[in-house]
Amino acid sequence: MPGEKAFLDSNVLIYAYSVDEPEKRVIAVSLCRSNPIISFQVLNEFSNVLLRKFCLNPTDVSAKLDELSGFMDIKIIDMLTIKKALQLKDIYEYSYFDCIMLASALNSGCPVIYTEDLQHGQIIENRLKIIDPFLKKQRQASAHAKK
Repeated sequence: MPGEKAFLDSNVLIYAYSVDEPEKRVIAVSLCRSNPIISFQVLNEFSNVLLRKFCLNPTDVSAKLDELSGFMDIKIIDMLTIKKALQLKDIYEYSYFDCIMLASALNSGCPVIYTEDLQHGQIIENRLKIIDPFLKKQRQASAHAKK
Protein backbone atom coordinates (compact mmCIF):
# COMPACT_ATOMS: atom_id res chain seq x y z
CA MET A 1 0.00 0.00 0.00
CA PRO A 2 1.22 3.51 -0.68
CA GLY A 3 2.96 5.14 2.24
CA GLU A 4 3.72 1.88 4.03
CA LYS A 5 7.37 1.19 4.63
CA ALA A 6 9.22 -2.01 3.92
CA PHE A 7 11.89 -3.67 6.02
CA LEU A 8 15.18 -4.62 4.33
CA ASP A 9 17.50 -7.50 5.16
CA SER A 10 21.25 -6.98 5.07
CA ASN A 11 21.56 -8.90 1.79
CA VAL A 12 19.63 -6.13 0.03
CA LEU A 13 22.04 -3.51 1.38
CA ILE A 14 25.01 -5.64 0.35
CA TYR A 15 23.76 -5.98 -3.23
CA ALA A 16 23.32 -2.21 -3.36
CA TYR A 17 27.08 -1.84 -2.87
CA SER A 18 28.21 -4.88 -4.84
CA VAL A 19 29.44 -4.73 -8.43
CA ASP A 20 29.36 -8.50 -8.98
CA GLU A 21 25.64 -8.77 -9.79
CA PRO A 22 24.47 -5.63 -11.63
CA GLU A 23 20.81 -6.71 -12.01
CA LYS A 24 20.49 -7.32 -8.29
CA ARG A 25 22.28 -4.04 -7.61
CA VAL A 26 19.69 -2.06 -9.58
CA ILE A 27 16.86 -3.68 -7.61
CA ALA A 28 18.66 -3.23 -4.28
CA VAL A 29 19.47 0.44 -4.91
CA SER A 30 15.83 1.09 -5.77
CA LEU A 31 14.69 -0.56 -2.53
CA CYS A 32 17.28 1.35 -0.51
CA ARG A 33 16.03 4.64 -1.97
CA SER A 34 12.44 3.90 -0.93
CA ASN A 35 13.05 5.14 2.65
CA PRO A 36 12.91 1.65 4.17
CA ILE A 37 13.16 0.49 7.74
CA ILE A 38 16.14 -1.52 8.96
CA SER A 39 17.46 -2.50 12.37
CA PHE A 40 20.81 -2.16 14.05
CA GLN A 41 21.22 -5.90 13.54
CA VAL A 42 20.98 -5.37 9.77
CA LEU A 43 23.64 -2.65 10.01
CA ASN A 44 25.89 -4.97 12.02
CA GLU A 45 25.56 -7.77 9.47
CA PHE A 46 26.15 -5.30 6.62
CA SER A 47 29.25 -3.91 8.36
CA ASN A 48 30.65 -7.37 8.94
CA VAL A 49 30.31 -8.29 5.25
CA LEU A 50 31.93 -5.04 4.15
CA LEU A 51 34.86 -5.65 6.47
CA ARG A 52 35.34 -9.36 5.75
CA LYS A 53 34.25 -9.95 2.16
CA PHE A 54 34.63 -6.51 0.59
CA CYS A 55 37.84 -5.91 2.59
CA LEU A 56 36.91 -2.31 3.33
CA ASN A 57 38.63 -0.53 6.17
CA PRO A 58 36.63 0.62 9.21
CA THR A 59 36.66 4.26 8.06
CA ASP A 60 35.06 3.34 4.72
CA VAL A 61 32.48 1.14 6.44
CA SER A 62 31.64 4.00 8.78
CA ALA A 63 31.12 6.28 5.77
CA LYS A 64 28.70 3.75 4.24
CA LEU A 65 26.78 3.60 7.54
CA ASP A 66 26.53 7.39 7.56
CA GLU A 67 25.20 7.31 4.01
CA LEU A 68 22.55 4.70 4.85
CA SER A 69 21.45 6.39 8.06
CA GLY A 70 20.56 9.49 6.07
CA PHE A 71 17.61 7.88 4.32
CA MET A 72 16.66 4.77 6.32
CA ASP A 73 14.68 4.49 9.52
CA ILE A 74 16.89 2.43 11.87
CA LYS A 75 15.15 0.57 14.69
CA ILE A 76 16.69 -0.39 18.01
CA ILE A 77 16.47 -4.00 19.15
CA ASP A 78 14.90 -3.91 22.60
CA MET A 79 13.59 -6.55 25.02
CA LEU A 80 10.19 -6.56 23.30
CA THR A 81 11.88 -7.39 19.99
CA ILE A 82 13.97 -10.16 21.55
CA LYS A 83 10.94 -11.78 23.21
CA LYS A 84 8.97 -11.53 19.97
CA ALA A 85 11.89 -13.16 18.12
CA LEU A 86 11.85 -16.07 20.55
CA GLN A 87 8.12 -16.58 19.94
CA LEU A 88 8.68 -16.48 16.18
CA LYS A 89 11.56 -18.97 16.43
CA ASP A 90 9.31 -21.40 18.23
CA ILE A 91 6.59 -21.08 15.58
CA TYR A 92 8.47 -20.65 12.29
CA GLU A 93 11.78 -22.37 13.10
CA TYR A 94 13.95 -19.76 11.39
CA SER A 95 17.33 -18.95 12.90
CA TYR A 96 17.28 -16.72 15.96
CA PHE A 97 18.91 -13.86 14.06
CA ASP A 98 16.38 -14.12 11.23
CA CYS A 99 13.63 -14.06 13.87
CA ILE A 100 15.10 -10.89 15.40
CA MET A 101 14.83 -9.30 11.98
CA LEU A 102 11.25 -10.54 11.51
CA ALA A 103 10.33 -9.28 14.98
CA SER A 104 11.86 -5.88 14.19
CA ALA A 105 9.81 -5.68 10.99
CA LEU A 106 6.62 -6.70 12.80
CA ASN A 107 7.20 -4.29 15.69
CA SER A 108 7.78 -1.51 13.14
CA GLY A 109 4.45 -2.20 11.44
CA CYS A 110 6.00 -3.18 8.12
CA PRO A 111 3.71 -5.15 5.80
CA VAL A 112 6.66 -6.54 3.80
CA ILE A 113 10.25 -7.61 4.35
CA TYR A 114 12.63 -7.87 1.41
CA THR A 115 15.18 -10.67 1.71
CA GLU A 116 16.49 -13.53 -0.37
CA ASP A 117 17.21 -15.66 2.68
CA LEU A 118 13.72 -16.64 3.84
CA GLN A 119 10.74 -18.38 2.25
CA HIS A 120 9.42 -16.17 -0.54
CA GLY A 121 5.70 -15.47 -0.21
CA GLN A 122 5.37 -16.66 3.38
CA ILE A 123 3.15 -14.53 5.60
CA ILE A 124 4.30 -14.10 9.20
CA GLU A 125 1.55 -13.57 11.78
CA ASN A 126 -0.95 -12.69 9.06
CA ARG A 127 0.66 -9.29 8.57
CA LEU A 128 4.24 -9.50 7.28
CA LYS A 129 4.95 -10.87 3.82
CA ILE A 130 8.41 -12.17 2.91
CA ILE A 131 9.40 -11.08 -0.59
CA ASP A 132 12.54 -12.11 -2.46
CA PRO A 133 13.00 -9.05 -4.69
CA PHE A 134 15.56 -10.88 -6.81
CA LEU A 135 13.46 -13.96 -7.56
CA LYS A 136 12.06 -12.77 -10.90
CA LYS A 137 15.56 -12.03 -12.18
CA GLN A 138 16.71 -15.48 -11.06
CA ARG A 139 13.86 -17.16 -12.96
CA GLN A 140 14.58 -15.15 -16.12
CA ALA A 141 18.31 -16.00 -15.95
CA SER A 142 17.47 -19.67 -15.45
CA ALA A 143 15.06 -19.67 -18.40
CA HIS A 144 17.66 -18.05 -20.69
CA ALA A 145 20.30 -20.58 -19.63
CA LYS A 146 18.01 -23.48 -20.63
CA LYS A 147 17.48 -22.12 -24.17
